[in-house]
Amino acid sequence: MKAAVCRAFGAPLVIEDVVLRPPEMGEVQVRVGAVAICHSDLGYLDGNWHSDLPAVYGHEVAGRVEALGDGVIGYAVGDPVVVTMIRACGQCRPCVQGKPFLCGARVDRRRGVLTTAAGEVVEQGLDTAGFAEAVTVHVSQIAKVPEDVPVELAALLACGVITGTGAAINTAQVTPGSSCVVIGAGGVGLNAIQGARLAGASRIIAVDLSDEKLEAARGFGATDVLRADIKGLRRAVLALTEGQGADYVFVTVGVISAYQGAPALAAKGGMVVMVGMPPSGAKMEVEPVIVAATAQTLTGSFMGSTVVQRDIPYLVEMWRQGRLQLEELVSKRYAFSEINEAIADARAGASRRNVIVMDP
Repeated sequence: MKAAVCRAFGAPLVIEDVVLRPPEMGEVQVRVGAVAICHSDLGYLDGNWHSDLPAVYGHEVAGRVEALGDGVIGYAVGDPVVVTMIRACGQCRPCVQGKPFLCGARVDRRRGVLTTAAGEVVEQGLDTAGFAEAVTVHVSQIAKVPEDVPVELAALLACGVITGTGAAINTAQVTPGSSCVVIGAGGVGLNAIQGARLAGASRIIAVDLSDEKLEAARGFGATDVLRADIKGLRRAVLALTEGQGADYVFVTVGVISAYQGAPALAAKGGMVVMVGMPPSGAKMEVEPVIVAATAQTLTGSFMGSTVVQRDIPYLVEMWRQGRLQLEELVSKRYAFSEINEAIADARAGASRRNVIVMDP
């Protein structure tokens, strides 16, 4: 099969023939129908996080099951599915506690799921390797979706949508009538706004450097928008929250200055939710006495605290009811042969989600 292989960080991907091994116990093989470009993919392609080359990245995938390994139940060949990077063993402490997104089982991404025609091992990036015509993944990583969900929209549910909506609904557990600040109005930020809206927040303040993104944020549910570079950002947030600050502040960008300023936007007893992923080694400073005196909570949110088989069907239902926007998240569709163009456009920063739609 064909895959877009990363052979040098920062360099264009090379579409070449690779060998995908058949599914083993507890695994499924999925024919890729669409794969979206996520900011995390860009980070790996740039070498911001540890990875061994050659590798195939891409982790926002949707397609159809085309083969089942031994022991797989509940799925049949031909089923339309979303493929996520959330692999769960079902037996470790986080899994038993209902937190499969924190599964402690370590999997060698160079275990031979992918190899070149010459036998060279290719890393299965993010346990998925979705920039390819097919993937072999653990059954815990997939969720069925109805036939009427377009494959390019289903792919969005694999990461960006669950990460943003889940940060609000699952991690923060936003309460009705509360106030939220969302720093960053990109793909994940827009979904955090949608999650806050679904949870019943009464005031949702989007913060970004781009006027275009702020205008888009209104369409996704932001009640107010603020430029991130204005003088007196904290005063502006206080003015919109009856002088209290926001009950929840979501940082959806991997920018340390955004993290640094987030606690000042939160109310006493408020929560700062860390969603965006800075490069490895980046650090922020926190003054503990202020956090203690204001009883604020600083918490991380990984993959929206998502339980794949629970949350993806819920989000599909929200989409069907017209309460969750998906089509509006797609900036542009590309052919697989145009993957480097799609990545370059995503790097430019204006796109929400660029989606590769595979040939039928």
